[in-house]
Amino acid sequence: MVHMSGAARRRLQILVVGYNEDSCTDKARRLAYEVGAEIASRGCILVTGGLGGVMEAASKGAAERGGITLSIVPQKTIDSANPHSTVRVATGLSHMRNFVNVWSSDGVIVVGGGAGTLIEVAAAYLEEKPIVALVGSGGVADELAGKYLDDRRKVLIHGEPSPRQAVERLLSLISPRP
Repeated sequence: MVHMSGAARRRLQILVVGYNEDSCTDKARRLAYEVGAEIASRGCILVTGGLGGVMEAASKGAAERGGITLSIVPQKTIDSANPHSTVRVATGLSHMRNFVNVWSSDGVIVVGGGAGTLIEVAAAYLEEKPIVALVGSGGVADELAGKYLDDRRKVLIHGEPSPRQAVERLLSLISPRP
């Protein structure tokens, strides 16, 4: 999907967050792959933290559909990015790179996840980015679907039951930005 901003055109950038390699379930890996494929099939750029687990599975799905994958890794070199990364950005920021991931995206899809994922969801919430949780993928996604993170009610974390529906919902929530 092409985003119009004045005379300039750019592709939407969708951040997928979730389980790392150590805690990723087979189900979350399969769902993340499908989310990545859906993002690429709509002409959007996939943004991830660039490592394993959900990040690698989504990147593989997008890459196999001919999509562009942007991997923003916490290390100081690009060598740590998963093999499905089209573009690699080394930050040397450890978990602080989670904010760079959010700032580099138009919206977020959550697939499973633990504490690191929660950091990215909280950053997206504070930045008022649209967020969709893939229900049934486990972890943070299942815990937060249908909720706000606090009493300010900045952003509802929408829940969707399938990768296709999650991508469609997120695209419908992304408002044109300059």
